[in-house]
Amino acid sequence: MPPTASGRLQHQLDTITANTRELVQPERLAITDNAIHDLLATGIESLILPIGSTAPHFALQDALTKKIVRSEDLLAVGPVIVKFFRGRWCPYCMTELEAWQQLYPAARERGALLVAISPQLIRQNDFAVQHHRLTFPVLTDPGSALATQFGVAYTVSEPMQQHYRSILINIPFIHGDQGANTWRLPLPATFVISPSNTILFAEAHADHRVRPDPSDILAVLAALDRVNKLE
Repeated sequence: MPPTASGRLQHQLDTITANTRELVQPERLAITDNAIHDLLATGIESLILPIGSTAPHFALQDALTKKIVRSEDLLAVGPVIVKFFRGRWCPYCMTELEAWQQLYPAARERGALLVAISPQLIRQNDFAVQHHRLTFPVLTDPGSALATQFGVAYTVSEPMQQHYRSILINIPFIHGDQGANTWRLPLPATFVISPSNTILFAEAHADHRVRPDPSDILAVLAALDRVNKLE
């Protein structure tokens, strides 16, 4: 397992946070900190689909091939890692996906596939694929409809909407101005789904600066692989 990809991911994310705190005015940092606090207080982390539940099926368009990717087809190959991310504008998200690009061979060795899903327009996801050289499918979830089924979607608060506008993150443009769902985003969330469509791993954070350790996901896949070989 590449040492730069697993075990060091949270360190990389913490470095982004530390650098941001050095560069951004305290009053602007407080907007994000307060939004995270308020989102956590809603209890959204406890509302995500839990381990043992049945995962929703999906059919979403891939940024690179422009083809529809169906969960049933993926699960016919093996377990699937589903990663919801906010968008290519989020440095935490792209740092995490770059880490998983390094780890993708390790996931494949355990028989698993990986898909990343965001509410961005297909062209925005395509930019992310090209710029970060991602080789796994990056799918578009209009209006965060699938994220809502997984229990990880939320509506960005008005103060954060104003904050994003002020730093030129134009979410309505990035999402294609989807009306009432324009400001819906997914929590950064990771699920592992078994071929029988059962959720084996589920983790999401209201604080977008925190992500699960990839080694925890790979351990779940390794355990499933051992079980399959014994059967």
